[in-house]
Amino acid sequence: MYKQIFLGLAALSFSLAHADTTSSVDIYGQKGYSVSSIAPIFSQLLATSFPPNFETVFENTKGQQYIREAVLEGEDEKKWTQMITVTGYKDLVSNPNVTPRKFVDNMAGGFKRACPSSFNASIISEDKINGFDSFMAVLSCGASPTTAGKTSESAIILAIKGEKDYYTIQWAERMEPSSSPIAIDKAKWVERFKKLSPIKLCPIVPGEAAPYVSCVGANKS
Repeated sequence: MYKQIFLGLAALSFSLAHADTTSSVDIYGQKGYSVSSIAPIFSQLLATSFPPNFETVFENTKGQQYIREAVLEGEDEKKWTQMITVTGYKDLVSNPNVTPRKFVDNMAGGFKRACPSSFNASIISEDKINGFDSFMAVLSCGASPTTAGKTSESAIILAIKGEKDYYTIQWAERMEPSSSPIAIDKAKWVERFKKLSPIKLCPIVPGEAAPYVSCVGANKS
């Protein structure tokens, strides 16, 4: 059973700016707590959890894209065994040709081009996240080009179509390499992804600052 701190809950209230929220996620994660954070990313608030012992190693907004990467304590953004990534794509909803499934399909195409002989994929769900369309799948490369084939790389990826923007939450893992496709254990990945819940999108309330109480306990599915 994971101990969990919700940044912003009345019982454990932290009045934090966005940058300080990231720092506090790291501090409490290192102490063995699963930490839930709420952060504004473009036009909405995104709430998600981080399991114990993960720390943020990179965060950046550049143009229409936002990214935050967290790895296990002691690892870094280049050399890691597990990575949790949150991304945002501003105003992508305005493109009628993009859907959550097509978004993940596009990522799958990148995986497949990178490792055509060891690629594998499995659909997990096509559902809604508190009313917003989403699609989830596991993608896998038996021999990852990002490590020159020294490891495999598999990831469960959730894409969410928000009101104006697209968001993804990804949990990737590197293991021993394989020249052939790696069998995907759906139950393992679904159970792992539960540790990132609850995941939800909430409206940004004008004038509201962290801890974004309006998003705490919002409807979720």
